[in-house]
Amino acid sequence: MPRRHIHVTGIGTGTSTSAEAAPLREALRSLRVSMDVPADPSGPAAFPPDVLAEAEHAAQHPALPPAPFDATGLPLFTIDPPTSTDLDQAMHLARRQGGGYRVHYAIADVAAFVTPGGALDAEAHRRVTTLYFPDEKVPLHPRLLSEGAASLLPGQTCPALLWRIDLDADGATVVTDVRRALVRSRAKLDYEGVQHRIDTNTADEPLALLRTIGLLREEQERARGGISLNVPEQEIELRDGAYHLAYRTPLPADGWNAQISLLTGMAAADLMTASGNGILRTLPAAPDGAISRLRRTARALRIDWPHHTSYADIVRSLDPANPAHAAFLQECTTLLRGAGYTVFTGGEIPEHALHAAVAAPYTHCTAPLRRLVDRYAGELCLAAVAGEEPPEWVMSALSELPKEMTEGTRRQNTVERECVDIVEAALLKDRVGELFDAHVVDVKDHEPTVGTVQLDSAGLAVIARVEGGGTLPLGERIQVRLTQADPGTAKVQFRPA
Repeated sequence: MPRRHIHVTGIGTGTSTSAEAAPLREALRSLRVSMDVPADPSGPAAFPPDVLAEAEHAAQHPALPPAPFDATGLPLFTIDPPTSTDLDQAMHLARRQGGGYRVHYAIADVAAFVTPGGALDAEAHRRVTTLYFPDEKVPLHPRLLSEGAASLLPGQTCPALLWRIDLDADGATVVTDVRRALVRSRAKLDYEGVQHRIDTNTADEPLALLRTIGLLREEQERARGGISLNVPEQEIELRDGAYHLAYRTPLPADGWNAQISLLTGMAAADLMTASGNGILRTLPAAPDGAISRLRRTARALRIDWPHHTSYADIVRSLDPANPAHAAFLQECTTLLRGAGYTVFTGGEIPEHALHAAVAAPYTHCTAPLRRLVDRYAGELCLAAVAGEEPPEWVMSALSELPKEMTEGTRRQNTVERECVDIVEAALLKDRVGELFDAHVVDVKDHEPTVGTVQLDSAGLAVIARVEGGGTLPLGERIQVRLTQADPGTAKVQFRPA
């Protein structure tokens, strides 16, 4: 099955007592138990007492430089889903005198709150990433940090790594700087609101420039052969006390915002490779066979892919709101398999240092509240700009980080897949035996009777396994019969009718 893009909104408290919610609630609880995910009857995630005590002290006494750079006068803003409170990034965009643009990008300074080798540090290495369930969030760090003192909430003075990236008139990077600073965000914005303001020309210039710079960076991406997949997300929503599945097609503002993060990750990778010490997010080039398979999928979905047109260009031409295009974009996510982390020290740059989708060296550094590796990447970049050796606690941890991140990412992906399977089963548990219209969006190479279907039924954003009968017609619309659906017991499965 292609990789799913999943988003959880309106996370509940897990306290619903309705009879309808009981099987779903129990299935989610069992999933957390089976995966050894921290849980606590008195709260959404258990942190040991010594971790909480250390976090409480750190929230009141963050480790700051003797004379921290004061950037609280910079009118930063954040762009996140409306309910998010763990805010890693804030930005300010401006035109430069003489031409070009200046991007200020503040990243939460988690290292100001986490003592190397302490209880909080050890717990973060155990968790690796924040995990999102429909009924609760299991954070990487205690909430009083991740949604409090360390979060770039509006009106709150916070320690941050403040990136300043100057671009030329075409959006290419001219110079990069990063330093520790105190910042204060002015506004918490969401994607739909940002899109509306930009579309209606009601955005102030720092926000309006998101479109200008985003489009320039997309053109830079095109020129270097990179690609961003605007795949519709399968979104779990909490509405009126019940969970629902829907598809969310990314807005242009999603892509422009992502380009700022990509810009920073690429700038960070350049600093690391110049200094000789770093950890990169790498992805090998897709094998020829994978591209050939995508061409067969495109033909099946009646997508015109001329032989002289590159994979990147055909993806850019697609409309994710078109069901056939959305199905093809889902299939394209198979090319992202194989991504990992590559460490290098002492100036020995790895032979395979590129991220194939980015088409450049790249690293994760913009989400330290939710992902372990970003805290280390930030420290490596600070040292590179200062012309100093990275801290010993960073260098001593580097060799184990790829393995830790691989395991943490695997667990995160498993949680996402299993949660959607559980919600799908809960939605369909009383409809076993019914017929549904669906599109075949994936077929196994060596088992053509096994694949994946996406239901066409309104209000049912379900993508599930189908097997049985004859060869499945990739890209075709067929009728399928629901053969099983039981949250926590039997995943949703269909059979061709």
